[in-house]
Amino acid sequence: MTISREANRVIIFDTTLRDGEQSPGASMNLEEKLRIAATLEEMGVDVIEAGFPIASNGDFESVREIGRVVKNSTVAGLARAARMDIDRAAEALQYAERKRIHTFISTSPLHMKYKLQMEPSAVLQAVTDSVTHARNLVEDVEWSAEDGSRTEIDFLCRCVEAAIKAGATTINIPDTVGYAVPEEYGALFRTLIERVPNSDKAIFSVHCHNDLGLAVANSLSGVANGARQIECTINGLGERAGNAALEEIVMALRTRSDVMPYANGIRTEHITRASRLVSTVTGFAVQPNKAIVGANAFAHESGIHQDGMLKNAQTYEIMTPESVGLNRSTLVMGKHSGRAAFRAKLKELGYEDMGDNAINDAFRRFKDLADRKKDVFDEDIVALVDDEVGRQHDRVKFLALQVVAGSRGPQHAVLEIEVDGKALPPVVSFGNGPVDAVLNAIRSAFPHEARLQLYQVHAVTAGTDAQAEVTVRLEENGKTVNGQGADADTLVATARAYIHALNKLLVKRQKTAPAAMSA
Repeated sequence: MTISREANRVIIFDTTLRDGEQSPGASMNLEEKLRIAATLEEMGVDVIEAGFPIASNGDFESVREIGRVVKNSTVAGLARAARMDIDRAAEALQYAERKRIHTFISTSPLHMKYKLQMEPSAVLQAVTDSVTHARNLVEDVEWSAEDGSRTEIDFLCRCVEAAIKAGATTINIPDTVGYAVPEEYGALFRTLIERVPNSDKAIFSVHCHNDLGLAVANSLSGVANGARQIECTINGLGERAGNAALEEIVMALRTRSDVMPYANGIRTEHITRASRLVSTVTGFAVQPNKAIVGANAFAHESGIHQDGMLKNAQTYEIMTPESVGLNRSTLVMGKHSGRAAFRAKLKELGYEDMGDNAINDAFRRFKDLADRKKDVFDEDIVALVDDEVGRQHDRVKFLALQVVAGSRGPQHAVLEIEVDGKALPPVVSFGNGPVDAVLNAIRSAFPHEARLQLYQVHAVTAGTDAQAEVTVRLEENGKTVNGQGADADTLVATARAYIHALNKLLVKRQKTAPAAMSA
């Protein structure tokens, strides 16, 4: 797509695959990143920041492969203000039809003194040198002032002017630590656009973190004061308290176009699907009361609210569930449903590019579920398909589990797994309760030193026969990963989730990241 420079056109820059992945435990493998990138492109995202190429071979490969397959969105790679970083980003982007190098350096007094240990004059020179080098390699260059919201305004103006003069086409002023409030953040953009002589030669961008819960408000304030690119993530994923949430920004612009007349190219009916995908891939469950995509976002329990909704939905809904791709559950699938009907349902739910092997595995699990569960909801199918897709290449795979539990004990688990394509003999382990027994069995079958940091369960649908979705977080040598599993049996879901996390940890062992990855 050609990114518009129309006065009221806002560019949506998604950094779920870069800044979002920096959230502890949110690591993704290549196949998962490609699935998310395809969804973002289908949604109409203008720029997909695919990774930080110099961080690891895995990040380099992700940026390269996303650049190879994405055709309509611009693909961006992050680089510090160093020739090696920039060269590595350019190499990773070599196959992208629309490519952008996003280079950054800290500009606040605090960061320059303690993080960079550089004088302002040296930082200013680095801005010119890095942008010039990047512009010699690609036409589309974005420059970011890390910790821009805490930077002295005179120095920031000089840096922005230098970056634009060196060839930057986008200027990003991040609120890196989520410190700003809307009025001052908006005023910052207004001042820069007014004071920097060549400000009309670049598009200004917002990038806000949510430490004070103000990321979306700050982003919209920046746009109201002249910024025309918003950097955000699906579900607000990101370091610490996260980034500005794409779904909240886009729906705020759409719902309140009367006071924020700024257009964008997002197809909002894809929002729910993207949210579910990112949640499943990362293992980060969306909180029920999360705006736009939370389970309760369109739920009404109060009698007064329900009465109003029955008379006119607009009494308590400012947007429709359908506008964000939320379809009400239907009970059209059951144990008598065939493969063709299942394929049609997958297409309806947005799973159009699944391979035959993945469909066959998902259909087998669907039939098993339908035999055990009276009513099969759309949410059930989404849970089991997301639990299956993208795991064909896992080194460790779940095969079977039998658990003995109860108050009389001893609680024990009999587990069967496959490692590197070879089925191992059944393992019997005891524990202080059934969950402990299951996890002990996994450790016995596949020894490792990872520690369990988080274990949580939630029901996919209502009812006592609901599927359980389990999320676990594992930590090993300072590296954390999340895993997720779904099954009508909570203990089977537990085993699937733990094994999922274990596979992600095996991948993450190969990744080493340099310091200073923020922007």
